[in-house]
Amino acid sequence: MNDSTRMLEQRYRVRDVKDFGRVAVMLGGDSSEREVSLDTGSAVLKALQSKGVDALAWDPAEKSIVEFAGAGFDRVWIALHGPGGEDGALQGALQWLGIPYTGSGVMASAIAMDKVRSKHLFCATGIPTPEFAVIRSHADASVAAEQIGFPLVIKPSGEGSSIGMSKVFDRGDLRGAVDLALQYGDMALLERCINGDEFTVGVLQGRALPSIRIVTPRVFYDYEAKYKSDSTEYICKGTASDAEEQQYADLAVAAFNELGCTGWGRVDFMTGADGQPLVLEVNTVPGMTSHSLVPMAARKEGIDFEELCWRILETSFATDLSLANVEVAAHGA
Repeated sequence: MNDSTRMLEQRYRVRDVKDFGRVAVMLGGDSSEREVSLDTGSAVLKALQSKGVDALAWDPAEKSIVEFAGAGFDRVWIALHGPGGEDGALQGALQWLGIPYTGSGVMASAIAMDKVRSKHLFCATGIPTPEFAVIRSHADASVAAEQIGFPLVIKPSGEGSSIGMSKVFDRGDLRGAVDLALQYGDMALLERCINGDEFTVGVLQGRALPSIRIVTPRVFYDYEAKYKSDSTEYICKGTASDAEEQQYADLAVAAFNELGCTGWGRVDFMTGADGQPLVLEVNTVPGMTSHSLVPMAARKEGIDFEELCWRILETSFATDLSLANVEVAAHGA
């Protein structure tokens, strides 16, 4: 692992709500995560408006980018999850239009959404991550399962919210899991299943938020556990000591930086019996619903939901420093 943990991002602090201008909250879209995106966007919109921001909802599934270009928005709070919103496509369109937006840029968004390429980068830069194989067919999966062993996890390369993901305990379940994952693209990830604790760490303006340990009675932390279930338990801070908390924080920021991510996001981990945190993936547009993890961690830091949405909107100034009242605060302070 290189020195990325020391590459702390600056916070661009906005004091005057007028400096945000007219803000579009991009929500909905047409990905498999549309329902969650609508929930996220609606919550964000309400929070921004409560702070006096001139914010309006914009659903790209209902109105074209051509219409958006002429709608007079000054910046965008991206609340779109999954392909089309989280994978660099929207970021590229907004960059071409010269409209600032929240979160990571084109390349980082694309890489973080691509689980296979993220894993290759983690391995190349010393970020610990579970053993994996790339699969494109049942034959690939059969060979990889023999090498890695059961139990294992199979998931699409380019989806979020655990969509298309399966935990496979024996060879009899392998074919169905491969079929499910390959419904979402021609390439999927087969990964060693780590039996242990699941953690997540939010990153906001260059700093790690308190860790969260996730305990679910389900087979794994799937879509139901994330967005529907009231039986999922969240422990924040999730670690047992300051040293362990710092270990997760450093690793989260390192993984975030290695992919080139900026602004805000979330890094997911599994930790086995040996106590070594292993990075699963980086999410550049995490959920902001009533069950979501970044707001939960922010609250532990004394940042309420409305302030969190404001601070995420501040990240749109990372490439737009033309306004006089934007104050640069070192290390996200």
